[in-house]
Amino acid sequence: MSAVVHTTARSDAQPLSIGPGDRILAFEGGQSHSLDRFLAHVRGLAEVLPPGRHAVNLCDDRYRFLVAFCAVALRGQVTLLPSSRAPVVVTDVLDQYEDSYTLGDVPLSLLPPRYWQMPHVLPELDGPVPMILDASVVAIGFTSGSTGAPTPNCKSWAGFRASTAQNLAALHDLWPAGALPSVVATVPPQHMYGMELSVLLPLIGPAAVHAARPFFPGDVARVLAEIPEPRLLATTPVHLRALVQSGVALPPMCGIVSATAPLSMDLALAAESRFGCEVRELFGSTETCIIARRRPAFDSAWTPLPGVRVQPRPDGALVHAAHLLVPVALADLVEVEDDGRFHLRGRQADLLEIAGKRASLGDLTRRLLAIPGVVDGVMLQLDAGQGRAVGRVAALVVAPTLDEATILAALSESVDRVFLPRPLKKVEALPRNEAGKLPRAELLRLL
Repeated sequence: MSAVVHTTARSDAQPLSIGPGDRILAFEGGQSHSLDRFLAHVRGLAEVLPPGRHAVNLCDDRYRFLVAFCAVALRGQVTLLPSSRAPVVVTDVLDQYEDSYTLGDVPLSLLPPRYWQMPHVLPELDGPVPMILDASVVAIGFTSGSTGAPTPNCKSWAGFRASTAQNLAALHDLWPAGALPSVVATVPPQHMYGMELSVLLPLIGPAAVHAARPFFPGDVARVLAEIPEPRLLATTPVHLRALVQSGVALPPMCGIVSATAPLSMDLALAAESRFGCEVRELFGSTETCIIARRRPAFDSAWTPLPGVRVQPRPDGALVHAAHLLVPVALADLVEVEDDGRFHLRGRQADLLEIAGKRASLGDLTRRLLAIPGVVDGVMLQLDAGQGRAVGRVAALVVAPTLDEATILAALSESVDRVFLPRPLKKVEALPRNEAGKLPRAELLRLL
């Protein structure tokens, strides 16, 4: 059996997980899993995995995702993390990698290619704590495709360990010193933000995580109640807005973490007032992992995590970090202060110049969402058509109680008429993926 794992002492190998064997790693279905039991499941599953070089992990249960992710690494295979679990996206990724297969924890009505279903009862096998070579590539994450075609990004075990240490430094003051935080995440483990907060944090943090991925506000409240304090909720602006508007009561939390899209000051303030804890926003990408933090209720500037430096460039920013082998270029335009903190100024692709006037799609979308009655929405620029040097601005809006004319009239009060969306189309829901992002191809399809 090919493996990147070594049980003998080597300076370039690190343990798969840390902490005493009796520490709680995960909560699932009213029971808890200790680190010892988890590692037994990992060793047992690694023995029965199919052969291959790459595996797409489709597990919905977060504990089983954790077990499968580590078992795949134990076999010397690499986990592929597509931007979506949609069959066409998964198939496209499989076609790019030879000798690959898919694995999951439930029967699927539409089977992806080369699907292998995990045993209902996970096998267990005794043995020492597995060691993984630092240089080993354990995952390949794909960008969301919100600005174009998804691109792959290789993640090494050393990089994951370094980025997890940075994440702990960014979050540890939310819970009491020496406490073991319990994490509930509304984002899937397949997304890099979900991977960092709900897979790597309990694996090498340490922390404990609930296996569920609650969606509706009532489910979030129920799942939070099933774990001990201090509780940490990892979520997105879309879910956070739904939680605030629902009026649901949540158990006491040490903090709420948000990522994947900009979080407005108004929503952050409302959430802090409603739930009695700090809302901390994290900034990162599939390419860089998490690199900065802020408290959006009170601060617009981002504080880089330890060892991270952001360098502005005319077309974006260059990120220097301990967990990155080389600096990584991002499309985000930044303005850096003398102390290293930075402000996001949109993306070059989001900046509009029409009839000599300038605006950003991000700001236009925020103004759209601020209209009473608008539940969700997005502004985008269409490709330039025949006879047009500049693409038109368009909008997709979820607003059950408003019509298009009313939305345009409200928008015109704060937006220059050259940037008013034509067309503006009402839809029942935006095509957000599991992390709340909006792939451009899906938006264009709706339009």
